[in-house]
Amino acid sequence: MRLAMIIDKRRCYACQGCTVACKQTNATPPGTFWTKTIITEHGKFPNVHYEYMPMICNHCDDAPCVEVCPTGASKKLADGTVQVTASECIGCQACMEACPYGARYFNEEEKPTYWSEKGEQNLYEETRSKEHVYETVDKCTFCAPRRSKGLPPACVATCAGVARIFGDLDDPESEISKVFKKYNPKPYKPEEGTKPNVFYIEG
Repeated sequence: MRLAMIIDKRRCYACQGCTVACKQTNATPPGTFWTKTIITEHGKFPNVHYEYMPMICNHCDDAPCVEVCPTGASKKLADGTVQVTASECIGCQACMEACPYGARYFNEEEKPTYWSEKGEQNLYEETRSKEHVYETVDKCTFCAPRRSKGLPPACVATCAGVARIFGDLDDPESEISKVFKKYNPKPYKPEEGTKPNVFYIEG
């Protein structure tokens, strides 16, 4: 099995629905975005255009974050995903430095909150923040809890432009394999040599 994602940039219009869905599903702390869409402007007036670049952990086959982890907390699983075991993470952040995609985040607040100036958590924050262990590194899991229930990642399920395709690249009958064969999508920063499992169809 090799779980992967294809993002069709022709269909993305930077609505940030994926960002919101990821936030809600994974209850990530303030300032932490496991998926996001970067908007950049190119050209000079009057020939100006925007580029929308959805960003997410690439779950690389040759993941530098796994290679540099001193405890084995970051690991490559049999399904092709890269995951972090919080109980084994010592918070050294070496993996964050090694990741060329900026896809990892450090949980530096013991009780993160969005709303209270006094730092008091509401019930939702109090319940969900426990999922992000203090002084450990976090990242996209390709929505492992949702996948365990047979559901696709939240960013895929919510994409209004149907720009994200997720599945097993080792299954020739899967939708993602058929799209891959048809469009030959490319990874981001292939020069890094990490063999990403997130691919892009250019606009």
